[in-house]
Amino acid sequence: MYRYDEFDSDFVRDRVKRFRRQIERRISGALTEDEFKPLRLQNGLYLQLHAYMLRVAVPYGTLNGRQMRQLAMIADRWDRGYGHFTTRQNIQFNWPKLRDTADILDALADVEMHAIQTSGNCIRNVTADHFAGAAADEIEDPRPTAELLRQWSTNHPEFAFLPRKFKIAVTGSPNDRAVTKAHDIGLRMVRDGDGAPGYEVIIGGGLGRTPMVGKVIRPFLAKQELLAYIEAILRVYNLYGRRDNKYKARIKILVHETGLDKIRAEVEQEFSTIVRSTAGSALPDLQEIARIESYFAPPAFENTDGDVVDIVGAGDKEFLAWTRHNLAEHKQPGYTIVTVSLKAIGAIPGDASSDQMRVMADLAERYGHDEIRISHEQNVVLPHVRKRDLPAIFAELKRVDLATANIGLISDIIACPGMDYCSLATARSIPIAQDIARHFADSTYAETIGEMKIKISGCINACGHHHVAHIGILGLDRKGVENYQITLGGDHTENFAIGERAGPGFSAEEVVPAIERLIQAYLELREGPDETFLTAYRRLGQEPFKQALFPNIQPARAA
Repeated sequence: MYRYDEFDSDFVRDRVKRFRRQIERRISGALTEDEFKPLRLQNGLYLQLHAYMLRVAVPYGTLNGRQMRQLAMIADRWDRGYGHFTTRQNIQFNWPKLRDTADILDALADVEMHAIQTSGNCIRNVTADHFAGAAADEIEDPRPTAELLRQWSTNHPEFAFLPRKFKIAVTGSPNDRAVTKAHDIGLRMVRDGDGAPGYEVIIGGGLGRTPMVGKVIRPFLAKQELLAYIEAILRVYNLYGRRDNKYKARIKILVHETGLDKIRAEVEQEFSTIVRSTAGSALPDLQEIARIESYFAPPAFENTDGDVVDIVGAGDKEFLAWTRHNLAEHKQPGYTIVTVSLKAIGAIPGDASSDQMRVMADLAERYGHDEIRISHEQNVVLPHVRKRDLPAIFAELKRVDLATANIGLISDIIACPGMDYCSLATARSIPIAQDIARHFADSTYAETIGEMKIKISGCINACGHHHVAHIGILGLDRKGVENYQITLGGDHTENFAIGERAGPGFSAEEVVPAIERLIQAYLELREGPDETFLTAYRRLGQEPFKQALFPNIQPARAA
């Protein structure tokens, strides 16, 4: 993983010193809240429903054991003993005191972490495939690309005050685990006709109140052209993006209203201008690319062929279920990718206690080449694990309630903090997620249902990604009463699709029975146990599932 150089260290420390003085001025009353707000947002500090919230950057979701352990210390010393991992691969502390914030940022700097550009109308934390560098289907590790973009975009003077926040995601695999089509810019690693790696460039994706599927603006972009081309996109957006209406300020609206062809022409013209006017200096030096890539060299894998644990005979039913659902194929023989579920039945999705963080740090150092990833699905990944170490890892995870065997199953729910924390939320998300997980707690029932992505948002900003869930749940306020709309058929993968709203909303008490009716209809309608809910939905269309949700509403008659 990337390591700070002297410039990085000095830059982050200076940023903390300046923010410390700004905090002192706010506490003394020399700054009003309105004056302080843009300063705190530039340092990841939000004012939530009940308290401040600090959002810490985890660039492209990559951590080591020392950093995870420091997050645990921060949770104990300055928060309430836990942190919340988000769909942006970050971590949030929900209860810091303003006077302690600079000390927290100094503690983060001690382990090469920060909270810069985790908020505000700038280029946010660049996200990536959480299996990066390990996945068997990978064309190339996307993290060097994400790091190059991070260095280029941090405090970029031209793009510090964009019309609206701007999000970039990178995947190095044909199987898209980074939700690239839901981002302002999505980058998918592809190869040209000669086999050289480059990028398919996608723009204008996004969720929120106006969900849109990202569109391909360039089918292939050479790696060396990346920064100049991204700069061209940002310049066009900065020039033409709306600033009079924040609901229409994202690049997805600009692309939609202007048209992809016209935007592409503007970007290509700007790209040519950048390259010509700088005599090629806008293109990153190949030596610099190589320097960054060197930090992401694969670990020293052992030759473990023939030294693979016999999983079938290695443990009890819980262990075997865990190996079925929480492991993914690794590119190195004898190794596997372990996803640690932060979705124990009845737990708050994405929350991890300080004790759990320390255990994950220990396991990464002892068994995982000191690498940890945060997934956009609010789980934690140990990307490089020898199969023979799985029984020991499982036993340690089980000790701290981290061994739930439910990755990809119905209780592996994404949920935003909702109205329990967020000042923007219009309904609760966490209790709904907990109720659904408890209802479907029986592991045999969950395995019978099979692959299922439920995602819950507490408002139309869609931080819970409900639009791209197989079953999406959106909490809204209806005359002071929480009301939950259900969408069906969403997909966050390379087959990206926005879910369709099924009909009227449900009260909080009606959500679980509605989901149960939906599941029962699916089990009755599917063509054998291998047909997933999403496949069945695409085959049958919405109508039979809508009838299950609303049995008292008569189906529309065919014309």
